[in-house]
Amino acid sequence: MITATGAQIITGILERRGVKTVYGIPGGMILPLYDELARSKIRHILVRQEQAGGFMAQGEARITGKAGVCLATSGPGAMNLLTAIADARSDSIPLVAITGQVNRSAIGTDAFQETDTFGLSMPICKHSVMVKSAEELLEVLPKAFEIAESGRPGPVLIDVPRDVQNEVCTFSDWPKMEECKPFPMPQNMNELAEQSAELFANSNKTVIFCGGGAVYSKGAPQLIEKLSKDFALPVCTSLMGLSVGNASNPLFCGMVGMHGSYTANRVMYESTLILAVGVRFDDRATGLVAKFCPNAKIIHIDIDAAEINKIYQSSVAIAADAADALKVLCSAFAGEKCKAAGENNRKYWPGAIEEFKKPMKGVYTSDPVHPNQFMPRIEELFVKANGGDLPYVATDVGQHQMFTAQCFPIKFPRQLLTSGSLGTMGFGLPAANGAAFTCPNKRVICFSGDGSIMMNVQELATLAELDLNVTVIVFDNQCLGMVRQQQEMLFNQNYSASIYDKNPDLVKIAQGFNIKSYDLTDFSQFDSIMTEALSGKGPRFVRIPVAQNFNVLPFVPGGKANIDAIGLAN
Repeated sequence: MITATGAQIITGILERRGVKTVYGIPGGMILPLYDELARSKIRHILVRQEQAGGFMAQGEARITGKAGVCLATSGPGAMNLLTAIADARSDSIPLVAITGQVNRSAIGTDAFQETDTFGLSMPICKHSVMVKSAEELLEVLPKAFEIAESGRPGPVLIDVPRDVQNEVCTFSDWPKMEECKPFPMPQNMNELAEQSAELFANSNKTVIFCGGGAVYSKGAPQLIEKLSKDFALPVCTSLMGLSVGNASNPLFCGMVGMHGSYTANRVMYESTLILAVGVRFDDRATGLVAKFCPNAKIIHIDIDAAEINKIYQSSVAIAADAADALKVLCSAFAGEKCKAAGENNRKYWPGAIEEFKKPMKGVYTSDPVHPNQFMPRIEELFVKANGGDLPYVATDVGQHQMFTAQCFPIKFPRQLLTSGSLGTMGFGLPAANGAAFTCPNKRVICFSGDGSIMMNVQELATLAELDLNVTVIVFDNQCLGMVRQQQEMLFNQNYSASIYDKNPDLVKIAQGFNIKSYDLTDFSQFDSIMTEALSGKGPRFVRIPVAQNFNVLPFVPGGKANIDAIGLAN
């Protein structure tokens, strides 16, 4: 028989699960667990704010596809963590959050640092539970990983009272660490594939529309590339789906939506059949729903059946893992009856795409200090300085995020780490830290803004302490850029609470953390400064001054169709 405390059970299960790193901050109600962590093989990363611990765990999870683990104490610690948990739920990121709670006898008494973490977390978690005994952890914790990683991934929260962490229990053996079971294919998959092939055979304007589910399904990006190449099908994506395809593919049209490319928006509008893969048709992507793809039938593949038929009625609904379904569809589309459709798509799309690109030409100034001009140059300099390697790219939320989506070439799956659905400012730096810690031999670029960076600027301390290979590039336009842009375009230039009267010296702040920092006020030094900032070992920080009138274009106002964007060249 084995005798262990609740805290020992937690560390023992984490070790047996293969967890090597957890992220968090200690506090009174989780100290018994921290006491055991210090004796375990697990490395704890001390962040400076619990939200950042959740985002660091996300940085790991978004790259590996395995659940990241984060910790927080009760009350304000758990409350700080909730934003990162909600963000993980919105973007379908596997996460296991373990929070401390007051002793069982004190629950409901308004004890010091008591909050109803379980109740608060229920709407923003895939699953949450408060354990009532140490023995319960033997079942709950392994199940948490299974739930977080299976089906549509998401966060699981386990709230553990302090006395449960100290409670001793006896058990016969450690629970088995089961691997996630494959998501079951629909029993009528062959029939669904035949229906899909019939739709494809009768369409000469088929488009592949991808979301985060296409990126995170193992093997799906390669199958999408094959379908695109074999049948000359354009690939359009949501923000979360951007890293599904190679930006150098001439049929890759980029992101749709409010700040998407006109090319992608027009391709979706002209389509007669959409193969939607792991995408939710959210409002930022579709614009006016009735005019997003008005003439198209839809084959919708999603691992979460609740997302199918939620916005659009699909002609074929396939609730399955994207890669599993695509394998069957690739075989079905290879049949003789689909050959003519492939040729028709090949005749139509390449020329149409070139025509749809024309309104985008001249949208942005050719001024070298505009992000449209210097962001592709950053990638070129990175590749040159790092022997042909490509970076992971993390962003915060705002104009810099959209400039990254539009202008920085994304070329491999999971390359882009960004807060999509929740749109959380402060995401970028801690997520970049988590990615860099997980992949120590690969440099990570973090694009941020002078508004976003201040949301979790304290994580420069974590970056410096761990000596991570992260290059933080901050676009400084002395305002909340996206807010200011919408106030300019939609609120008659009434700039209410969006322009900073005084901004800190961001370079000096970074230097205060002993991070090598650069102020790119002289663009004639762009190549030399960027080459130094993008190479070598350790953290770097670069401030780039950006004009306030550099708006993200095109822009689709609320209630308008994507093809009616403002700010186009013609």
